Amino acid sequence: MTNLVSEPRAAVGERRHFAAVLRRGIEQVLLKLNRRIWRRLPGRTRDLRQVQAYGRWMHALVSRHADREMYLGTLFLRNRPALELMRRLFADRAQGSTLRIAVLGCSVGVEVYSITWTLRRARPDLTILIDAVDISPEVLAIAEEGVYGPQTTATVHESVFDRLTEAELLEMFDWNGDQGRVKADLRDGITWRLGDAGDRRLVQELGPKDLVVANNFLCHMDAPSAERCLRNFAQLTRSDGYLFVSGVDLDVRTNVAIDLGWEPVPELMVEIHDGDPLVRADWPWHWWGLEPLDRERRDWEMRYASVFTCGREQTEPREPS
Repeated sequence: MTNLVSEPRAAVGERRHFAAVLRRGIEQVLLKLNRRIWRRLPGRTRDLRQVQAYGRWMHALVSRHADREMYLGTLFLRNRPALELMRRLFADRAQGSTLRIAVLGCSVGVEVYSITWTLRRARPDLTILIDAVDISPEVLAIAEEGVYGPQTTATVHESVFDRLTEAELLEMFDWNGDQGRVKADLRDGITWRLGDAGDRRLVQELGPKDLVVANNFLCHMDAPSAERCLRNFAQLTRSDGYLFVSGVDLDVRTNVAIDLGWEPVPELMVEIHDGDPLVRADWPWHWWGLEPLDRERRDWEMRYASVFTCGREQTEPREPS
């Protein structure tokens, strides 16, 4: 009697497994074919609304099958409009005051030093204190040393200097051959911390910040983990502070922003969205790729904003559903 029951169940399981494998195989062939076609499309054709809608569908398919893992690719001054907005937001800060910043998922430190260079160049009178957090002790060691060259390229798979001008290379680094050491005044005030951005204890350890930056690592997480981190970031941001969060699945960020009552910052929104060539060029064929901004969506300002005010003082974050 047991065999009569178990054998049909096993057969059903085998059929379901075969169907899933077949579906995945068909989707992979579809993706490969469409990628070849997409690359041959003229830019004007890719910009058509109907074609972009199809691209969003393909990107959803890519994301569903992706084996997500952390990717360390980065550049100095990677998103210049975002850095310009940081400068503008704190341009009227009181003379000689202190600016407290958290940079989460700081990786090899390139973004941290880009922020300090931007803000100290504009406001040398401010005391800038940064808590830079990453889960990897290996990348934190590179960040704290602040020396970049061919060995860094081997780690992040590209030259971190690619988009710097000659003047910026001289302003930011002391050079010894092909090795650039971040200037001493840009390293001051930074505390490098080993930690998990999704850990609730981080809020108590770091305290409220005027600026929280969490860019280009949440897209490498599954949706529940990314949502948990986003809710944690809101806890770190002062009610009059700012949260910069890009490089995250847009549906996840939008849902959390609406649920927690975040307000998008409209200034330079479009420029920031298009300001990172690394993620814009990789859409729709990589899970981290960023879709073109679509002003015809009713929710476009919330969906495409990368900078928010978190408004009211945040309560204890709930677990993502």
